[in-house]
Amino acid sequence: MTRSKQFRRKRAALERRLRTWWKVGRGLLSTRHPLLVHLIPMRRCNLSCTYCNEYDDFSAPVPTAEMFRRVDRLAGLGTSVITISGGEPTLHPDLDEIIARIRQHGMIAGLITNGYLLTPERIERLNRAGLEYLQISIDNVTPDEVSKKSLKVLDRKLQWLAEHAEFHVNINSVVGGGIRTPEDALVIARRSLELGLTSSVGIIHDGGGQLRPLGPVEQKVYREIKALQRQGLFRLHGLGFAPRLDHFQEDIANGHPHEWRCRAGARYLYICEDGLVHYCSQQRGYPGIPLEQYTPGDLRREYFTQKGCAPNCTISCVQQIAMVDNWRHPQTLPSPRPQPDHLAQLQTTMREES
Repeated sequence: MTRSKQFRRKRAALERRLRTWWKVGRGLLSTRHPLLVHLIPMRRCNLSCTYCNEYDDFSAPVPTAEMFRRVDRLAGLGTSVITISGGEPTLHPDLDEIIARIRQHGMIAGLITNGYLLTPERIERLNRAGLEYLQISIDNVTPDEVSKKSLKVLDRKLQWLAEHAEFHVNINSVVGGGIRTPEDALVIARRSLELGLTSSVGIIHDGGGQLRPLGPVEQKVYREIKALQRQGLFRLHGLGFAPRLDHFQEDIANGHPHEWRCRAGARYLYICEDGLVHYCSQQRGYPGIPLEQYTPGDLRREYFTQKGCAPNCTISCVQQIAMVDNWRHPQTLPSPRPQPDHLAQLQTTMREES
């Protein structure tokens, strides 16, 4: 690595750290804006992992002009961080422009990808676009019928990231969910740290984002990975964001409900490819309001609304965001009943109009 490349990396890391802490401080001072939004530009994926319910094999990319409008709207709501997810977002032809649009508004830009389409040239393009955080989840050491997101396939991509990326790179390994060899997650974590990348561990959930307790071997692997991780780093679904606040995973790993105040719909938003606001990827269907119609009043309502799925939730990004506000403002509004039939009709109407 050249001396100029090292300097750019150090400067980018310092600027990223300062911007991130500024956003954290702003979030502590005010509860009236979203802290993290997952934005979907592409539902199609180039893989078909059997446990995943967040992809299809046919959808077209969301038009770039529409993605710009959504980014602009989220900026208007005061959003701190936008993480682009999918599907597989690197399939979108104008991903770099979308990332640049996020940065133009002063928001932090993140990306969750399966990593298959990364090349040195693509990584340099992401550098130029202003990407600040990237996460790849790797499920096993060698591909199998459950998942092709394997270390064997992706190790060369990780080496390229370690060499070229000026953004923070986190590798998330997963325990549970039918992975044939739970110890693979430990191998993946060690390899990530060896390359100078950060490592996190996730616990698999069912189709509603709900708890699936770990077995004895999986619990042992989970604890060994946690011991490897650097102390004092909180990863916001791939974003190094604040002091570590992932103690909720201890309850999840032991199969116990976790008591917390889910602020989804307020501090965390999930915007699907149709531009609708949802609680999260696993609770799509409510509120189901188009983003352009989502108001500060909606944010405030959902901030105070209890979520019936919260006690057994394993969606780490939502859990971690809620830590900023768990100490304040009890939720006094009852849990709503999702309206999937209404949502399906709304999505159909929007597709016909577009």
